[in-house]
Amino acid sequence: MKLKRTVQIIATIIQNSYIPAFFAGGIYQGVLKRACTPILNCWGCPLAWYSCPMGGLQHFIGLRLFPFYVAGLFGTVGMVVGRMTCGWICPFGFFQDLLYKIKSFKMKLPKVFSYFKYVVLVGVAGVIAYITAEPWFCKLCPDGALIAGIPLVLADTTGDLRALVGWHYYMKIAILLGIILFSISIKRFFCRTFCPVGAIYSIFNRFSVWRLKVDKDKCIACESCQMVCPMHVGIYRHQHDIDCIRCLDCVKICPTKAIKHEVR
Repeated sequence: MKLKRTVQIIATIIQNSYIPAFFAGGIYQGVLKRACTPILNCWGCPLAWYSCPMGGLQHFIGLRLFPFYVAGLFGTVGMVVGRMTCGWICPFGFFQDLLYKIKSFKMKLPKVFSYFKYVVLVGVAGVIAYITAEPWFCKLCPDGALIAGIPLVLADTTGDLRALVGWHYYMKIAILLGIILFSISIKRFFCRTFCPVGAIYSIFNRFSVWRLKVDKDKCIACESCQMVCPMHVGIYRHQHDIDCIRCLDCVKICPTKAIKHEVR
């Protein structure tokens, strides 16, 4: 678990460490922005080196063009490790892990809500982006509000950006606050219910080269894996669960060593 935290911190720094933004302001728009990270990380963040794949996906959908590069990125990563990137290198997922550590009333999320992220992927990032030719998921994304919208407005010294702040900005902040509040009581609330990137990678969990395997003969159904899982997945019931982010916490906690990872 310490290794995972270390990787999460390093990944967050690598993706968001454009130090000149602290002195010169603005957003990095150099050659690295042509590349996408494999997870959710807003292009508009002043510290971001890379682009967000959901922004790229919606850009091409809006242009009525097939997103070969983004589709290839998702397909390659998904076929190799499934949804593992969500568990190890996603800054917004890491942020939710920290939020859940806050002492509060904890709640369980009914499994049916896990399928809503597909509605967001197809409906908001797909159909609506196609009809309006605008990246509507980006316009609502809480990660964008946290690492781009708020910092850019607070750092605005000219007043130009603050003059543009209106109902849409406040709506985005309200969505972020809602996600934060729910994430304090529910494990990775956004990842499980709304994240379109997670929705895409979850499709590959059953088919990826690297995946988890549960030895049914050793498993005693103690539910230790579900209790420690940041997504509240009972991997002993379904080893290819759509919400499994392959963080390996369950592998380490299993008392009978029934859970292992394998290369197929």
